[in-house]
Amino acid sequence: MAAPPLSVPGPSPPGGHSPPIFPSPPPTSRPPPFLPALYFSHAYNSPPPIHTSDPTANDCKLVEYRGQKVAAFIINNETMLCLPQAFELFLKNLVGGLHTVYTKLKRLGIEPLVCNVEQVRVLRGLGAIQPGVNRCKLLAVKHFDILYKDCTTAR
Repeated sequence: MAAPPLSVPGPSPPGGHSPPIFPSPPPTSRPPPFLPALYFSHAYNSPPPIHTSDPTANDCKLVEYRGQKVAAFIINNETMLCLPQAFELFLKNLVGGLHTVYTKLKRLGIEPLVCNVEQVRVLRGLGAIQPGVNRCKLLAVKHFDILYKDCTTAR
């Protein structure tokens, strides 16, 4: 025996269709698929990846910094350190994690640059970042010095 059809009490709307018994799920907080991801990048306070006409912006160098070799790019005549690698070398034992570093940078008013796809590929190839990592940020030496001082100064 089949169950009798469910009916919704009340008058039928025009067209003869009853309203759905189960309402649609609430809308999600995800952006609509037709809007580009960069439209929402402000939500995470990350600038878009580096766009430069300088063809050398993807040339990575190992620079001597605080007695260690650190992967870096020269962008607009400024040495930009690979932030995850610099964190591993200099800050890992001083702060809770990379998230703490980003919180400190925000408080200090320092905005790291987001690597472009080619820079991430180069950094992975050098071993500066883990093989599965698909994004990375760069920080100017002068800004890393400020961050390092903040992490090593007792409050």
